[in-house]
Amino acid sequence: MPGRKGILVAVTAAMVLVLAGVGGYYWYVNTWFVSTEDARVDGPVYRVAPQISSRVLEIRREEGEVVAPGEILARLDDVSLSPTASPDLATVRSPVGGVVIKKLGQVGEVVSAGQPLFMVVDPADFYVTANVEETKVKRVRPGQRAEVSVDALPGQRFVGRVTEVGLATQATFSLLPSMTSGTFTKVTQRVPVRIEVDGLAAAKPVYGASVVVRVRVR
Repeated sequence: MPGRKGILVAVTAAMVLVLAGVGGYYWYVNTWFVSTEDARVDGPVYRVAPQISSRVLEIRREEGEVVAPGEILARLDDVSLSPTASPDLATVRSPVGGVVIKKLGQVGEVVSAGQPLFMVVDPADFYVTANVEETKVKRVRPGQRAEVSVDALPGQRFVGRVTEVGLATQATFSLLPSMTSGTFTKVTQRVPVRIEVDGLAAAKPVYGASVVVRVRVR
């Protein structure tokens, strides 16, 4: 019996220590950090469109290819141009150097002026957008250090800093209308936080890739 009692005491003590350790860990994490898995690799997207309405004669770049600033990406039929108009109006040029992430036009297709034919991003301008719960965002401020890991780049860890905290929730810009019925379900809103990340461009992440972010708030 004494032996059993000793074992019981030891097991109970071990359980208490484990629970205390787990509780202490979560207290430390929640006190010193604000974390979210609702984050992604982000950056400006340039929608490259023609200046005139015409038929596409040539597509020079495909998805995934690198383009230079001012490079001609497509040529249009210039038959509709007036004799005094510049032939350059029938060309579609990239406004920046970067990578084509989406091709939206095809040879032979008739397109309108302003209709996007390509979507181009510049990896040098990539950053991370982290959507932080509204109950925690008050603790996040520009200048705070952030730890970042990208799902598409396993084993790599990046260091960044908060540069901007959004002034509106993500739902504010939703295309879906607000609920107008008598039924209401409260949902915790999320506020976008911009994080500049050291070495992110060099790692060549996929635009829109999922990210895990932990911001040190104390």
